[in-house]
Amino acid sequence: MANSAGSRKRARQAIKRRDRTMALRSMVRTYIKKVHAAVEGADYEKAQTAFTITQPYVDKMVNKGVLHKNKAARIKSRLNARVHALKG
Repeated sequence: MANSAGSRKRARQAIKRRDRTMALRSMVRTYIKKVHAAVEGADYEKAQTAFTITQPYVDKMVNKGVLHKNKAARIKSRLNARVHALKG
């Protein structure tokens, strides 16, 4: 348990930061699931639209420190490959 005033404040900040991070991560995961659902439905137009909506959110999470930049690049690459596989 935190004893000093500074460590108590740090504990409060950590809780707030974790809540915010978990909410943002959940939001991005939801967008990713929408792309996966459109791909499973074999609807190229819907999948492409969902991917173009998802892409900026993944990038924003990198800037906020929620996702690592390489993980974000990997996510976008895999989603893009799945979407373009429907077209061909």
